[in-house]
Amino acid sequence: MIAYGHYGRPLLAFPSQQGNSRQYEENGMVEALTGQIGAGLLKVYAVDSFDSGSWYREDLALEERARLHALYEDWILNQVVPWIQADSHSAEIAVTGVSFGAYHAANFALKHAHVFPLALCQSGVYDVSVVGGGGDRGDAVYFNNPADYVGSLDGEQLDWLRARVKLLLLCGQGAWEDSTGALESTRRFAGLLAEKGIPHELDVWGHDVAHDWPSWRAQIAHHLPRFL
Repeated sequence: MIAYGHYGRPLLAFPSQQGNSRQYEENGMVEALTGQIGAGLLKVYAVDSFDSGSWYREDLALEERARLHALYEDWILNQVVPWIQADSHSAEIAVTGVSFGAYHAANFALKHAHVFPLALCQSGVYDVSVVGGGGDRGDAVYFNNPADYVGSLDGEQLDWLRARVKLLLLCGQGAWEDSTGALESTRRFAGLLAEKGIPHELDVWGHDVAHDWPSWRAQIAHHLPRFL
């Protein structure tokens, strides 16, 4: 994990598919937030992914990949989160991510809204079956697949989540947003959240906005300041 800034609202940033903690800075995302970081309004914590050891283990069935993802979830919740909370003096942490990192941001926020009450999700696909793997799908997949479990939320659990979490779903309509499935998945996921009354915003940018870093820099710079 790499931290950027000295004070402000903590933001945990997940990289894109199989990315590392340097990716956020190397692709200009930290620079896009320089004003907020420098003003002490924001502190960014960029982490490594574990996708290559879990969801993208091509030799394993999807259910086994989901079980391995539990190792990453444990690391985030029991090592990364306590460190950020102590460093930032804040119990609540916003999350963000691009591409497959957007899936992580949404999944962590929906499963652990008491820690992650805000998720800014950029160009994500919110159904893990897109990674392949096949085989029988059990609880490990189900409880890490927003496309599955959000539709089953009800009762007190849903009421609590409605009062705790907000998701911002961002996507363009340009190159690769359709071929990656991000545009369709983002719209479908927003519809699912709407059906359940879970607070969210859907912001679909124009046909000149591609599935790439320049687009994600513009989106995060536009939206994040109002949450600080």
